[in-house]
Amino acid sequence: MKGVIAVLLGLHHITKNSIVKNHTMKNNASNPSIIQALQAHAEQLLPTMTQVLIALQYSEIAHQRLAQQNTETRHPNTHCYQGLTRATHPQFGNVMIKWQLTSHDSDFSFDLNHEVAILKALDSLSKIQSNSMAIAPSLLVYHSVEVQDLGASQQLMAFVMPHYPNGNLAKQLTAQQYGSLTTKQKHHFIVQAAHLIANLHHAGWLHNDIKPSNLLLADMPIGSADKNGRVPNLLLTDFALAATLSEPTKLSPAGTPAYLAPERWHGQSATIQSDIYAFGIMMVEILMGERPFNIVAQSRDPMIDWATQHCQQPVPKLPSEYSRYQFIVDGALAKRVEKRYKRMEEVLVDLEAF
Repeated sequence: MKGVIAVLLGLHHITKNSIVKNHTMKNNASNPSIIQALQAHAEQLLPTMTQVLIALQYSEIAHQRLAQQNTETRHPNTHCYQGLTRATHPQFGNVMIKWQLTSHDSDFSFDLNHEVAILKALDSLSKIQSNSMAIAPSLLVYHSVEVQDLGASQQLMAFVMPHYPNGNLAKQLTAQQYGSLTTKQKHHFIVQAAHLIANLHHAGWLHNDIKPSNLLLADMPIGSADKNGRVPNLLLTDFALAATLSEPTKLSPAGTPAYLAPERWHGQSATIQSDIYAFGIMMVEILMGERPFNIVAQSRDPMIDWATQHCQQPVPKLPSEYSRYQFIVDGALAKRVEKRYKRMEEVLVDLEAF
């Protein structure tokens, strides 16, 4: 199994409080020595990346995240680094750059070409269907260049999207921000997310990692909602784990444990219903400010604890102020697939009946 470990960076440097993320949920990323090694690599790698981006006409470069994919491979010297960098470009303005630096003989599961292909397809779809809402950020440009780093020639792939200063939905659900959200804003976010997921499914894709941090706030400052009644629209992002409906992923399990459907813990393939389950978790989180299922930070085996939460804990009961959403939560978080909503359009029908 291949794992991804990552550290969140300061604007131009590594912070002391590093955070680990593991896409394939292999619990090896908490090893302090692995994190320290990644931080050491960052000190060598990021200055080179800065120079490459400057050569591509980017300025005000701020590296925000660096990840390394670990793999048991026949080529121990191969590697794959992925990063997220904010910058400014004379043509595109303020942008976010998602990049990947790999050895030429490497073979890694998270390939930016996969994500680029999805973004291109969704971008083309939105242009053809001019009346439909955009599903994902626009793909502004794609770079593929040779880079000399760490003593060898590397392949850099990077795609560029607009930067959205309001951040993601997860930011609005933090303790500092959540209290200012109105019931109307919460409902708007839920309906917007449901539309995005339904449109993505209609386009033939499963997302496989639905969560608030993968929903960007677009269009306007969040504070403007209180003045004119409008609320920022949402856009889906991070399609690294996305798969076509015709060939769903069989990685088991893959995704974010807090949002992973019960059947995925039993080794079943991703389906529309597993995206709907993740939406249900997020829906409760938007309404309540916290997820319905959680584990203790000191868990000795977090994967077993997460599986127990999703597979055995009952569907949460909402307080009376949100009781009208209860039957939708019940339908989205049903433990058994056959009792869950079959399509996101069904969820939308019930939401819009309000």
